[in-house]
Parts: sequence; C-alpha cells; structure tokens
Amino acid sequence: MTLALSRPMRESAVGGRFGAFGGRFVPESLIPACAALEEAFREAWADPSFRQQLDMFRTVYAGRPTALTPAWNLSAELGVTLLLKREDLAHTGSHKINNVLGQALLARRMGKTRLIAETGAGQHGVATATAAALFGLRATVFMGELDIARQALNVFRMTMLGAEVVPVTSGSRTLKDATNEAMRQWVSSVGDTHFCLGSVAGPHPYPWMVREFQRVIGDEARSQCAAELSTGAPDVVVACVGGGSNAAGTFAGFVDTGARLIGVEAAGGAAMTDGTVGVVHGSRSMVLQDQQGQIAEAHSVAAGLDYPGIGPEHAHLGAAGRAEYVTVTDEEVLAAVRRLARAEGIICALESAHAVAWVLGAAGTDRLPSGSTVLLTLSGRGDKDMGQLQEMAALREPGVRVDAAAGRAHPGAAAVPGGEVL
Repeated sequence: MTLALSRPMRESAVGGRFGAFGGRFVPESLIPACAALEEAFREAWADPSFRQQLDMFRTVYAGRPTALTPAWNLSAELGVTLLLKREDLAHTGSHKINNVLGQALLARRMGKTRLIAETGAGQHGVATATAAALFGLRATVFMGELDIARQALNVFRMTMLGAEVVPVTSGSRTLKDATNEAMRQWVSSVGDTHFCLGSVAGPHPYPWMVREFQRVIGDEARSQCAAELSTGAPDVVVACVGGGSNAAGTFAGFVDTGARLIGVEAAGGAAMTDGTVGVVHGSRSMVLQDQQGQIAEAHSVAAGLDYPGIGPEHAHLGAAGRAEYVTVTDEEVLAAVRRLARAEGIICALESAHAVAWVLGAAGTDRLPSGSTVLLTLSGRGDKDMGQLQEMAALREPGVRVDAAAGRAHPGAAAVPGGEVL
C-alpha cells in the first residue's frame, strides 16, 4: 500500500515530523538552541533579501548553476540516456557548499561567531572551513581518526583554510562518532557557536533546513531536463545516500513528477535495507542497531556514506513508496569509478560512484529498461580519493608498489573487476 505524502518535499509537519519519522530527540539543554535555530531559519527563508544574498553567493562564489552533462559514451553502451548533474563542478568539489553557504549566512544573521561541523569524507568540513574563511568566522571540524587517515588531502585543505580539525578516537572513528562529538561540543558552546550539520539528519529543523538549502540541485536539474528531454522530465532520478542531503535536494525537484526516485546506499551501511526504526543523532529514522537498540557500525569504502542511519525524510519517502532505496557493493563502486573515468573523462567521488554503479548494473534489465532517461546527481569529484585508491590498488596484490610521486602503479598492480589497473 502506498501512503499519502502530505506537502511532499516542502516542509516537515509540526514538530519536524515526516510521517512517522523526524522529530527532536535531544538533551533538554539543546531544546532552546534548536527552537531558536528553527525560528531564525523561518524568518530568514521568508526574507527576500536573505534569499537574494544566498543566490548571489551561490552564483558568483560557488559557481551555480552547475552543468547538466550528457554521458554520451555510457549512454550508447548502456542503451539509456544518462544525464549527469555536475555538483562535482561546484566550488570545493561537491554539493556541500550549497548547504554551508546558507547555514553560514544564517549563523552570521544570528550573531554567531563560530561554526562547528562533523565530516566523514571531508567535503563538508572543507565547505565549512571555506565559508568560515569567507565570512570571517572561526571553524572547528570534528573528524573520525579513521577518516582522517583515508582523507588526508581534505584534512590539509581544511587546515589551509584556517579551520581546526579535531580527531575523534572513540567508537568506529568515523562519521557517526564525529557527529557525536560535534553535538557534545554544541551543548557546551551554544552561546556563540552554530552547529553546521552537513546532512538531512539530526534534530528538527536540520533535516528540513538542509534539504531546503540543497533543493537548488533538484530545481536546477528539473529546469535543465525540461530543456534537454522531449518528455520534460527523466524516467529515473538517481543519487547516492548516506544521511542523504544530495539525494534529498535532487528528489525535491522531481517528487511531484512521474520519475522514479532511486537512493543508492552502501551495502555495508544500508539503513533502509538492513535497519529498523530507531533514534540516532536527534531524530527518529531507519537505523542500523542491535536488538538492544545500540547503534551498529556501518561500513563503506566511501567515508561520506559510512553512517548507520538515514535522513528521516528519506525514511518517510521509502515508507510511502515514493522512493526506492537500493545497495551496491564496494567492488561495484570501484569498478564504477574506473568505468566513468575511462568512458567520460570524469573521475567522481567514491560516494557518487554508488549511484553510477547502480545504473551500470541495472541498465538493460527490468530495473532500468533500455530506452530509459536517467538523471544522476554526481555529488562530488574524486580528487580527495586518489590517495585511498592508490593504496587500495597496492593492497589488492601483495608486493605491488605504488609510486605516489609519479602517480602510477608499477607493472603488475592489482586490478578492480574487469582486469584493469585501478
């Protein structure tokens, strides 16, 4: 049975609910901060001058609108029309700048002088550090120790921009734990600090607010598809999902069309597929947890998807039958990075490659019939992952040495599926 969607992708209901999901499950000490943030966002979002200022920074600073690029070669190979929404071309290299510019402007409007943020792949941390530098704010970014090791380039970028990067050594030392530490810090410093949450997760108003800052992706893509496609809208809209901000922003532009909405999770951290209803980081959603309600560890080759939950609006869209959530494996993701690079000359982020991997595997089947038109949000570029991919290529076959200085693997380097050097 398909559930009704009330005011789909516009605003959450009273109390920040998306159907049975969402809400505000935080310590009593944070209730006033969340309420003040909601009030400030409502006022700002209704203020034409705030919207105009944000649009100006998105245009002249972040480089919007981003391109809609036909994937000509893959389209011919797969038998579908594949269009890429190029968030990888935005300033800082991903969609994260859309949300952070909005939150930084809001923080300044509220009189805050410091931003704190959580990050996994580091792209949200880089975007936060970037906006802090632009607007004269201090920035502290919490990042799991494991993610610091596999995303060293982004750590250096953050420090270059003037941010303090705080290693998180608890738990799995990944995104979940970084978010825990950022929320603890917010409790103790809410007077002058804004918690710049990077996804459509967390307590109300974050899932709604972040989606509104990211809906520029879907709004642009809808207009671009209308000009590109004779049908006006694609048959299928695909995006990767961890917490799910790039997917939420994309889906917002197409939820009232007939397009299928496909969110692609990591097989090792699939909250929609393997999770149950629970509470994580302040909202009720689908969560990876044990029978006692303890949050389980997720795994993904992509640090940005290494998260044990999903945004509450995604949980609602899935329960309502409006969006489908699927998984791909690490091996499929690595193969997708290579194939997109070789076919189109585009090296995407490991996170984005989850969406690419699904299209590659589904094309020509009943999941994605030949002749379909597909919009895929390429949420970030792969520069940040080059070191990780080099190391993985070396580790796949004992004795393989990677020449980092020359940027190549020596002959005999291990291959991803398909037999080519990674």
